[in-house]
Amino acid sequence: MMTSIEDLAARIPDGARVALAPDYSGVSMATVRALIARGAKDLHLIGVPSVGFQGDMLIGAGCVATLEAAAVTLDEYGPAPQFNAAIKAGALKMIDGTCPAIHAGLQAAEKGIPFMPVRGIVGSDLLTHRDDWTIGHDPFDEEDGPIVMVKAIRPDVTLIHAPLADCHGNVWIGVRREMMLMAHASRNTLVTAEEIYDGDLLADERLAPGTIPGLYVSGVAEAANGAWPVGLFGRYGPDDAHLRDYLQRARTVDGFASYLDEFVHAPKAAE
Repeated sequence: MMTSIEDLAARIPDGARVALAPDYSGVSMATVRALIARGAKDLHLIGVPSVGFQGDMLIGAGCVATLEAAAVTLDEYGPAPQFNAAIKAGALKMIDGTCPAIHAGLQAAEKGIPFMPVRGIVGSDLLTHRDDWTIGHDPFDEEDGPIVMVKAIRPDVTLIHAPLADCHGNVWIGVRREMMLMAHASRNTLVTAEEIYDGDLLADERLAPGTIPGLYVSGVAEAANGAWPVGLFGRYGPDDAHLRDYLQRARTVDGFASYLDEFVHAPKAAE
């Protein structure tokens, strides 16, 4: 169960469907750097429901063939430069979703059913571009109104970073329930954790409600500051200066390459 960051990256095969949390949740940037360093290819990223810096880096490094998300956002830092460049070059397949639809697809996989009904997409032109969504009818509606059936989303791997894990593989994610859903829906869940809890998280009544049971976790690596330069809820904020430096450098091919050389291939630890 307990392993290294490099081993976690090695367990994500080329071509895998990988669910990623948004930047405001639990982002395993340490494993993302290890994935880039090992030369991962043809990944299908699933943003739950969006991706940020980790997605932009993986795309720019040539690790991604397909991105499925409701948004790609670097929030106040501006547009995602490597994502935008890949879309303009036709180097990336984009599967547009919505926040409710992505959560519904994962909920279907979590429950072991083939689809989940969603009403809010009715009338959207997204339906003309999604062959895995179909319009049906609500059998409990007297007017037989339309409803969208969203196909189950079953990731091969969920990759997250959490504040705490224990030696049993239990992982505390607090109120960030999207990570619980991701773990339930995925075939494997790989986790980096800020620290290893001395005890059983599920035996602590304060922590158990926000804990993913080890039953759903395939591997854990201890990684202090593992979300850097993105922040981690309840622990530390984003490294503003570093993220702005990334954004500036990632606007050009040479600048992005120099960033990878400095922080991935010859990594510098966060200050």
